[in-house]
Amino acid sequence: MNYFSVNYLEGAIEFLKSLESKTKEEVLSNAQKATLTNDPKLFKKLDGDIWELRTNHNGLQIRLLAFWDKTDFRNTLVVATHGFVKKKSKVDRSQIEKAEKIRNQYFGNLT
Repeated sequence: MNYFSVNYLEGAIEFLKSLESKTKEEVLSNAQKATLTNDPKLFKKLDGDIWELRTNHNGLQIRLLAFWDKTDFRNTLVVATHGFVKKKSKVDRSQIEKAEKIRNQYFGNLT
């Protein structure tokens, strides 16, 4: 049973396209695994309404930031906004702000 499904916005798709094939496969595999379990190693709340899909691959900390869309009561979506390779232990505030801006635009377009 899937707890949610993941929808990738353009920024996330472009980031995934920029990754090497094996790295991209690992990121997508971990995102799929996250839909099946409640594992903070794969999917973790960051700040406010922003969450991160997490992948550690060959020493890289790869993150896709995301938010919940529960406007369709039949399907709960996690919407991936964009991705980056993390160099520090904390996610930069600017990345969270970028995800929040994309989230606000997303919900603004639904009304």
